[in-house]
Amino acid sequence: MVLAVDDEDRGLDELLYCLRRNGRVRRILTAFDSADALRVLRSNDAELRERSRAGLSPVDVVFLDIAMPGLDGMELGKVLTAFRVPPALIFVTGFDNQSLEAFNVGATDYLVKPPTADRVDEALRRAERLRKPESGMATITPVEDEVIPVELAGTTKLIPRSSIRYVEAQGDYARLHTVEGSHLVRIPLSQLEERWSEVGFARIHRSYLVSLALVSELQMSSSGYSVRLGTGETAIELPVSRRHTRELKDRLVRPPKRGLGPGR
Repeated sequence: MVLAVDDEDRGLDELLYCLRRNGRVRRILTAFDSADALRVLRSNDAELRERSRAGLSPVDVVFLDIAMPGLDGMELGKVLTAFRVPPALIFVTGFDNQSLEAFNVGATDYLVKPPTADRVDEALRRAERLRKPESGMATITPVEDEVIPVELAGTTKLIPRSSIRYVEAQGDYARLHTVEGSHLVRIPLSQLEERWSEVGFARIHRSYLVSLALVSELQMSSSGYSVRLGTGETAIELPVSRRHTRELKDRLVRPPKRGLGPGR
């Protein structure tokens, strides 16, 4: 079940056109602003009551416009993520510069208007992958693989955390390095260190944060320690500062938390 929220008729109609053509969607509810959306979710609708009694989210997915009067989409998103079992959030907006805020709220995806049928289907499939089937219905499960939005010439590309080998500090920005290439994002390295410390990343230098699961060697030379990430032609060597050496050694021999490491 899907709830579509947009205060503009045209925006709502464009979204409904895509949703009604999608075989993944069984039922669509609509709301014209945040207050209306909350009324719908707390209504006496029989199916919504039955889902609540079963311990499920009122709806599986909420498509949210951002720029709305009163409580805007971001604020409503924060309210919905506080539900005991929150729905998946997919933002649909005319602006392409709020994707980072959307993912910080907990968005599953971020679509720029006008949405296309293919892009809506991709967002729904992404939401499905984060849900666990129970008795023919779906419930939200915690997101294990965070995605990082990267702006490329007006397009938002989503980079899975599990694909990132290491992160390099570049002033107030960070460069995410994957096997395929690198992406610059406006997130300080210190913030990523704090967010990813419990999911298998470690600071090895003032300029580098690495995926511990990819460390194949810890090497010592006359100039100090370094780590080798990966093997073969794609392997790379990075320096380890003296202040981070002991913690790195401890973390490399510490048993990883199941289900939290990159790619797990």
